[in-house]
Amino acid sequence: MTRTRVNVLLYVLVMAAAALLVVAAVRALQDDPAPTSLPVQGMVELDEAPAGEQQRYADVMAAANQEATAFVNISYEDAQSSIDAVMAGATGDFKEQYAQSTDALVDLLTQNKSVRTGKVLWTGVVAQDPDSATVIVATDGTVQNKQTGPTPRAEIYRIQLQLVLEKGRWLTSDLQFVS
Repeated sequence: MTRTRVNVLLYVLVMAAAALLVVAAVRALQDDPAPTSLPVQGMVELDEAPAGEQQRYADVMAAANQEATAFVNISYEDAQSSIDAVMAGATGDFKEQYAQSTDALVDLLTQNKSVRTGKVLWTGVVAQDPDSATVIVATDGTVQNKQTGPTPRAEIYRIQLQLVLEKGRWLTSDLQFVS
């Protein structure tokens, strides 16, 4: 056999194999029940959680937002109402520790004429079960006192809250600043 005949024969064999692969691929795709469109980048479809679980998440996040908002808003002019708001959402060791520190806190606020204002930017539930949850909140705000002068200084906090369900209410049992 000449070299030309060998090349032609190899060319025919390669083309026949390629044709068979194309036919096999077309048949395989026709039998594929997969969707005909690709998902949107960055989006994942999840099954919807039962209504009770959704409500629990909403309640946990609302309680965490309320406690964090109360915690980052305090003024020397009316410190007791801010303290009362934090205490209303607290329980256990956190409530006891906070109650023990309030006199010193009021003195410090008054001496420095401190006013701290803030808001919750976002809330995320890290873990939860039917009677406890761990939540992270990010806050943004300002503080103005004798040290800052007339210009408020920006403050950004990330706060981790441990919540427990007591008598139908989600209460904060621990609060820590996290970095």
